[in-house]
Amino acid sequence: MSNILEVKDLVVSFHTFGGEVQAVRGVNFSVPKGKTVAIVGESGCGKSVTAKSIMQLLPKPPAEYKQGEILFNGDNILAKSERDMQRIRGNEIGMIFQDPMTSLNPTTKVGAQITEGILKHKDVSRKEARSQAIELLNLVGIPQPEKRVDQYPHEFSGGMRQRAMIAISLACEPDLLIADEPTTALDVTIQAQILKLMKDLQNKTGTSIILITHDLGVVAETCDHVVVMYAGQVIETGTVEEVFETPQHPYTKGLMKSVPRLDQDKKQPLIPIIGSPPDLMDPTEGCPFFARCEYAMEVCRDHNPSFEYMGGNQHASCWLHHPLAKASE
Repeated sequence: MSNILEVKDLVVSFHTFGGEVQAVRGVNFSVPKGKTVAIVGESGCGKSVTAKSIMQLLPKPPAEYKQGEILFNGDNILAKSERDMQRIRGNEIGMIFQDPMTSLNPTTKVGAQITEGILKHKDVSRKEARSQAIELLNLVGIPQPEKRVDQYPHEFSGGMRQRAMIAISLACEPDLLIADEPTTALDVTIQAQILKLMKDLQNKTGTSIILITHDLGVVAETCDHVVVMYAGQVIETGTVEEVFETPQHPYTKGLMKSVPRLDQDKKQPLIPIIGSPPDLMDPTEGCPFFARCEYAMEVCRDHNPSFEYMGGNQHASCWLHHPLAKASE
């Protein structure tokens, strides 16, 4: 299966008055065509920075792309000019941002915000663009789209604003959709509707999706592959079944233990991951999870492990899986 996106050895830093924040440190992953890939991990692990790097939305300075490639349909996005990126954003790659209330322009009607991308990237009249905007609002499940197209964002509920954001991101039928926590702050009923909507649209259009989320239940329900990030690095990848059923990295195992499960005793307490992530202004030379890992060894302190093949589609970055560690068992 071919990949629509490949991120190779991506390194992104932010230069601040306090020093250099090494937000993304050698990230590698790929997105197969027509599939959904989840990026999971704690706040501050580099998920959103990686997503915005794909769109080249990070301001330079303070951001700096220090190393790596982001190949979209074989072309390196990081080598593109701003003019080229303007042709790609919204047209070939769409993005649903985390907070629709701050992402939507409060002074502009929702319909105008949807038609903006259509008019920029397609050769259509304003009347045709408006008609397409109404169709998109209807497609994402907003009632009375003919009326809603002329309303402002503050006249929409939270769920409707998120649906409007999806309509904007899908206006030009992009090949890749990046959803940065699209269900944050929504109640579970609306959350389920939004996720079902995204899945239905993917089945109809064949769009590939990158879903950034903290919710492992959402990942299990909607995604095909998982990328687990920690302290700016990818520490485990695999299919949803592989990562959920047989997690290989101690951090991934900790995430699974901290989430309630239907097959567990209700009286059994959840087990949190003790400690805090490392300071990315001065990250450790060794494994970033060393200070919080119950299996930590001396080699973990000074040397960062390489990615080891676990079988199937699964890889993990942990010294426990090194051939020499297995030989000493």
